[in-house]
This record gives sequence, structure tokens and C-alpha cells, in this order.
Amino acid sequence: MTSAPLAARLSIPSGPLFFPVTAYGSDGAVDLDTYRTHVRRGVEAGAAAVFACCGTGEFHALTPEEFEDCVAAAVEATAGRVPVVAGAGYGTALAVRYARAAERAGADGLLAMPPYLVVAGQEGLLRHYTELADATSLDTIVYQRDNAVFTPETVVALSRHPKVIGLKDGLGDLDLMQRIVSAVRTEGPAEFLYFNGLPTAELTGLAYRGIGVTLYSSAAFAFAPELAQAFHKALNAGDDSTVNRLIDGFYRPLVELRNQGRGYAVSLVKAGVRLSGLDVGGVRPPLHEPRAEHIERLVELIEQGAKLVEGADA
Repeated sequence: MTSAPLAARLSIPSGPLFFPVTAYGSDGAVDLDTYRTHVRRGVEAGAAAVFACCGTGEFHALTPEEFEDCVAAAVEATAGRVPVVAGAGYGTALAVRYARAAERAGADGLLAMPPYLVVAGQEGLLRHYTELADATSLDTIVYQRDNAVFTPETVVALSRHPKVIGLKDGLGDLDLMQRIVSAVRTEGPAEFLYFNGLPTAELTGLAYRGIGVTLYSSAAFAFAPELAQAFHKALNAGDDSTVNRLIDGFYRPLVELRNQGRGYAVSLVKAGVRLSGLDVGGVRPPLHEPRAEHIERLVELIEQGAKLVEGADA
């Protein structure tokens, strides 16, 4: 059966799930003090959990040592108020190394990201995530996207592992997700969590809610927490009028802006955090900074979103 503590804490929709960016100083090194401030502000703004060093946190760009330092800093900054879930990825051996580093750093759980490069069959994927889940005492959420796409049967098998508590979907295939939810409901444990993990998950929130998936990662929360909180509250209250107003006036234009550049799902968010007044630095290569006109458009959208939250016309 699914282990209870982390699953129970994540299943309560008390606020958005916060994926902080990783702060770098002027010398390009990780800036742990600024990172702690970023995490602490997110918790104080109402985040239900902190997902440290995941996609938005540039997991791919961190050394194992930097990773462990950042996870420990996130644990320190949250001070037990909300759970900390850390990324783990690459090939099985290295993913296990990151998982054990996260455990040493005090994380409450793992977000298991796709293996590096290879496109594996279901048998290999099941073995990979099973070995990763077996490697520590931490509860694990498996991330479906890119080269890690699962059949319903594989998700059922993963759901039966005592330390695999959920599936985060970054693929966006609702037909597949509905079949996964149905299969686990009939053949898996009674409690299993699902997360909408698309880059700007609010845009598809209504669609995922229709198949029973209400948990989601909020990149916008990193730079516009009041707006993200307003959307989260409306979605969970069934206030579709407010949800649609925020989608039409902020989230759809944000996605259209995000689609203007590769890697903007990270670099545009990081630019937004800088616009909020916290200098978290730029992104590491191979990502690149947004163009000046795109940052200007982001400023306009943040201002427009604030007016929408206030109930004014934008």
C-alpha cells in the first residue's frame, strides 16, 4: 500500500506546489543565501510543498555536490512547515546517487525524472524506477514525460511499490491519463496521487480536474504567488468563472510567450523572479536568457495578472 505521511501532506490542496528556481551569484556559483530566501518566501506565500532542484530548479545543470547543498538549504528554509521533495534523475546508478544525497540532506521525498537519453521499454522503465525507489527510505513520485512514458499496466505495477506514492504527468495525453487512473483505481492501491506536471499546468487545470487530477506544479507561483494562489483557490472551489478569467487574461498569454523561446519554461520563470525583486541570477547553459522584448511582455502580463486578481479589468 502507498505509504502515508508524505502522500497525506501532498494530497491536501492547501496551496500550489512550489518549484523554486536555483539562485546563482554574479560568479555563476550557487547562491545558497538567496536560494533560502526564495524558498522561505514561497512557503510564507502559502506553498503546500517545495520541489527542490527539479526541472524549474535546473537539476540538469547542478553538480551532485551543489544538488545536495541546495536540498539541504531548502529543508532548512522550510523548517518543517511543508514537505521538501527533491529531483533525482539520469541513469539508474546516478539517479540512486542523487536520491541518497537528497535523503542525507533531509528531503521528505523524491521526484524521479526521466532516465538520461535512452528510450527504454516498459520492462526497463519498471526496473529503473523500482531500483530508485528501493535505494532510500524516501517516498517517490514518478515523472512521466519525454522518454519516460508508461502504459497503465506499468503504472499499476509502480503503484504497488510501497514507496511509490504518485505519478506526475508532463506528457499531456489525457486519454492515456484517464486509462492510467482507471487501471490504478481498479487494480492498484486505494491511495495514489496524480499531478498535472505540464510546464504551465494552470492552463490545463480544468481538463485534468475532469479526470480527477487536482494536484499540479505551479511555475507561476515562483514569481507571482498571489495570482497563483487566486487560481488555485478558484480551481479547488469550482469557481470556473474566475479560473477562466485568469486563463484568458494571464495564463494563455503566458504560455504563448513561453512558446517564443526554447527553454523559456525555466528562463522566463527565472526572469519573473528577478522582476519580483530577488536577484536569482540567470540560467546556466545550455539554456539562455529571454530576449529583452519578451521580458518586457512578461512585465505587462504580471501587471495584467495583478489587476485580474484585484477584480479589475485588464
